[in-house]
Amino acid sequence: MAEFPPRFGVGNPARRIEDGSYLRGQGCYTDDIVPEGMLFGYVLRSPVAHAEFEIGDIDQARNASGVHLVLTGQDVAHLNGLKVRLAGTQPDGSSGVIREIEVLCQDRVRYVGDAVAFIVADSREQAWDAAELIETEYRELPPNVDPAKALDDDTPLVWPENGSNRCFLYQRGNEEACNEAFKVADKTVGITFVNNRLVSNYMEPRSAIGEYRPDTMRYALTVGSQGVFSLRDVLSYVFDTDPHRFHIRTPDVGGGFGPKLLTYREYALVLEAAQRLGKPVKWTSERTEHFLTDTHGRDHVSVAEMALREDGRFLGLRIQTTANLGAYTSQNGPFIPYIGSAMSTGVYDIPALDVRVDGIFTNTNPVDAFRGAGRPEAAFLLETLVDRCAIELDMAPDEIRRRNFIPSDKFPYTTLTDLTYDVGEFEAHMNQALERADWHGFQARLEDSKSRGMLRGIGMSTYIEACAFAGSEAAYVTLNSDGSVTCKIGTQSNGQGHETVYAQFIAEKLNMALGDIYVQQGDSDAIPSGGGTSGSRSVPLGGASAARAGSELATKITRLAADLMDCDVADVSLENGTASNRRANRFVSFAEIAQSAEDPEDLTATGRFVQQEATYPNGTHVCEVEIDPETGTTTILRFVAVDDFGVTVNPLLLAGQIHGGVIQGVSQALLENTVYDADGQLLTATFMDYAMPRADNMPTVECETRNVPSTTNELGIKGAGEAGTIGATPAVINALRDALHRGCGIDHIDMPATPNRIWRAIHKAVQQ
Repeated sequence: MAEFPPRFGVGNPARRIEDGSYLRGQGCYTDDIVPEGMLFGYVLRSPVAHAEFEIGDIDQARNASGVHLVLTGQDVAHLNGLKVRLAGTQPDGSSGVIREIEVLCQDRVRYVGDAVAFIVADSREQAWDAAELIETEYRELPPNVDPAKALDDDTPLVWPENGSNRCFLYQRGNEEACNEAFKVADKTVGITFVNNRLVSNYMEPRSAIGEYRPDTMRYALTVGSQGVFSLRDVLSYVFDTDPHRFHIRTPDVGGGFGPKLLTYREYALVLEAAQRLGKPVKWTSERTEHFLTDTHGRDHVSVAEMALREDGRFLGLRIQTTANLGAYTSQNGPFIPYIGSAMSTGVYDIPALDVRVDGIFTNTNPVDAFRGAGRPEAAFLLETLVDRCAIELDMAPDEIRRRNFIPSDKFPYTTLTDLTYDVGEFEAHMNQALERADWHGFQARLEDSKSRGMLRGIGMSTYIEACAFAGSEAAYVTLNSDGSVTCKIGTQSNGQGHETVYAQFIAEKLNMALGDIYVQQGDSDAIPSGGGTSGSRSVPLGGASAARAGSELATKITRLAADLMDCDVADVSLENGTASNRRANRFVSFAEIAQSAEDPEDLTATGRFVQQEATYPNGTHVCEVEIDPETGTTTILRFVAVDDFGVTVNPLLLAGQIHGGVIQGVSQALLENTVYDADGQLLTATFMDYAMPRADNMPTVECETRNVPSTTNELGIKGAGEAGTIGATPAVINALRDALHRGCGIDHIDMPATPNRIWRAIHKAVQQ
């Protein structure tokens, strides 16, 4: 029997109710599903980064054993490309260049892994063998793979018809005011950083099953996703037909991190093949395909300068970022650096800003959202710059932050990029983090490290992010005939624990067991609407709606129970799946109430909280490291995170989100790097070449909260799913820089700070 509120209502550490099936091996993922008569698809991909190509004879492939269908670009020319979400306008008012991903390439490939043909056979192996029989001639063209050189005059063009490799130019702030701030500054400080490209590497590679139902003329897609409705809408654009002709279903999902929010060309291909063949068609990615073709994250080159007074007050901030979009404009690709640029000033009261972002094309895999989606890039650049300012002024990192934080009495605070922070107490959570990390006791620990020939450093970052953006996520709640409750909602769990957390909101209103509340997601036919899971929106928006729906259903149940027990509504209380009138010592179960209802509407409720503004989580992360100068190996000795999430819904699940985010942030700082060679070949396409975090790389993450309830969210909640990646990476790099600067005078280290890179930096510094 599940445990009951109030112990496991909102704010309490309820254990995840969904884990039982996973622990027993009863999870059901897309690749576990085998419809009757299913066929298998395989994508033939380009082995070169940039080329014109022609497909010759495909008869051998079509006639190969087990093959049912071979599709080329000409065969799917009637399909549109994958729809792109536009972002801000350029300085001249235009929207930049859109280059949609084709379902299959027609005559030109633009990165290694670009899709050339789709083969369907009785088995995946037969489809793979047939692909090798397709005669394809590639006339290679010079590739463009270095984002720092993409706009140079002599760099090859990914899209020659554009006349440039620029996709867009964003500019925010006031250039004239910023120039004036730099003129009157006592000091200017600058940095240049590469924000390394990342591969998401969720545990479950992508998979999709396409079906076509001729009796209803509808398509059915089963796919691991972060929300079925966005996929439905993009596919309706690709097929140029009504969205309601698509039934999208998502079973269990083994991780998302942003890339599974997107619609990929394979989803259109399995649907097109299923329609042509009259049979279900499945495609499942291999891990190397994931490296090659699932959208990557980050990949920025940025130069930032701060204008300061002698006392450390910031006067102006100037940023120039080159954002690598890859070979195409992915669906949210232009939006990621746009929202990142909006967070340029972070937690600081900076009077002047000039930020410019060049979005550029290269002959590499497209770049899109990855956990944090623009906000980690912005926070990393700003927080490493702030530390450099502290060094240049010989000021403590915490002191320079104190002098520049937005003071509490200035809230609500409108930033120079027109965001409105509703609340914030930045100095308070920084003080809490410093105390928890024993920041002021560092000197004694430093001496201990010196005595052992080790380098030791400590660093911090103080971040703010925008998430749970304006909008809504409706929840639909029903009392079932057996007394259980079903909540339908259009977000999509891919590991976060939605089933538990939504149940907590509803259980608190109905005072019933979490285990008797069932959460249904991932079905575009069964659920009326949904915005999916992204931008840390599920709990702030979906949770508030679930609470509203639970409250409305409680009112309806109470009225029905009062009628059954012939008493006043005020005399009815709900507890443990029953309604009671203790004055008359009468009880009626939820099942009896459900079975007695004459109107089904009496057993349903809809909650729809509409949020008008984003929420703004913020916090301070502190990292302490030790470096072995003989090997360049870094050990994280301690990591402390103190965050403001407004309201804590479930401390246990929150800790899991912070731990996961911090580990991904640490991994970017120390391990992960996506590397293309000069020919555009991906050199890091397997786990042999791409470093992933292991238990011995990771610290114990000490989590605390210092919450200030949001005023834009009905329940005071701020999003939490991405915060770890935003605060962790700059904290680690600042700690590394501190250790290297103290020990060797090194004031810069690029990510990932691998042992080899650190050892070389130390070796070079010692020789000078």
